[in-house]
Amino acid sequence: MKPPNPSSSFRKSPRLSPYLFSLLAFIVVVTILYGEDFRCILYQLDSGTKPNLSSISKTKKNSNNEKVAFAVRKTDQGGCDLFKGRWVWDESTRPLYEESECPYIQPQLTCLEHGRPERNYQYWRWQPDGCSLASFNATMMLEALRGKRMMFVGDSLNRGQYVSMVCLLHSLIPDHSKSMETSGSLTIFTAKDYNATIEFYWAPFLLESNSDDAVIHRVSDRVVRKGSINKHGRHWKGVDIMVFNTYLWWMTGLDFKILQGSFDDEVQDIAEVSTEVAYEMGMKSMLRWVKLNMDPNKTRVFFTSMSPSHAKSIDWGGDPNGNCYNETTMIEDPQYWGSDTRKSIMQVIDKVLSRTKVSITFLNITQLSSYRKDAHTSIYKKQWNPLTPEQLANPVSYADCVHWCLPGLQDTWNELLFHKLFYP
Repeated sequence: MKPPNPSSSFRKSPRLSPYLFSLLAFIVVVTILYGEDFRCILYQLDSGTKPNLSSISKTKKNSNNEKVAFAVRKTDQGGCDLFKGRWVWDESTRPLYEESECPYIQPQLTCLEHGRPERNYQYWRWQPDGCSLASFNATMMLEALRGKRMMFVGDSLNRGQYVSMVCLLHSLIPDHSKSMETSGSLTIFTAKDYNATIEFYWAPFLLESNSDDAVIHRVSDRVVRKGSINKHGRHWKGVDIMVFNTYLWWMTGLDFKILQGSFDDEVQDIAEVSTEVAYEMGMKSMLRWVKLNMDPNKTRVFFTSMSPSHAKSIDWGGDPNGNCYNETTMIEDPQYWGSDTRKSIMQVIDKVLSRTKVSITFLNITQLSSYRKDAHTSIYKKQWNPLTPEQLANPVSYADCVHWCLPGLQDTWNELLFHKLFYP
């Protein structure tokens, strides 16, 4: 007896032609592939929806409720938000290492070596409201990394966090068993006895851009290529712990340029969109890459929020012509939010992360870092170019109010990362 012909059942039904069936199948496929995009469009049309900045401090849980990778145990802290709290003076445990004892800090971040007269910025510890932040355990971190790769991907702020992590760990590793090498966009710190690497990959937009050269990249007319994350992403495959960041390079103050084709095209098709639209495109590309390339049962992915700058001291009631230069105390106002930190970008992060099903942990370092106008490198760093007499006469003009001294604030970022990795 011949098996029934599947197509015959469709012929018998006058209500479902092959054309209609194909159309319905197409709709189903498109809905599955692009459902997230449709939801985002509907979200934009809903003008009454307000972002909840506190909602994105929660860890995205594994969809099948299996144990989160690397977790030792879940903390029982009644939903305490680690990112809300205060800074407390702590001379007993701070700093977590000495600047002079970590040879991996770039000269752009060694503030004491470059003449900073005081080191009070090193002695502050973050204290969450209503709970405790786990103490950083370098031995525990190294054991978790045994046979694995950890990677920081993003811009120079993420590189600072990467260097902080290396400094927190390297003293436990004998000199003959560790190394750091840089090749193009990739820097690799190797702990040979652990068969482990901690890596940094320069990709300020995560997607391909005209700013991808790891050395010569100070480009004013910035262009990002749409749908190009695999250009960098091929170097990220096989990573066990991934820490993304991207923010500062999107802040041009103008509409952002998106390349529709290739940088090799003789005639380039460039669209100009708002910074928020461009940034959302980058965030969604990152999440798609994670979904396709990382197993949530074996790997962990983190996204670090905007690192604030302090370029306008008028924001905290200071000199209208001042900035972070000569600032040695922090901002006391718990509601402070500087004008250099764009809230609309935080709203984009909220929208995208709160709607994704991708397993990702959000490190909301923005508010707690906003208080720390005292912790920037300011003028105490290696300068890219010789200073002019006019600059020397006015230190405010060349103070770096973007990057942070090490040891310092970014060690706290890694304490938060450590806590969320092992006690999500």
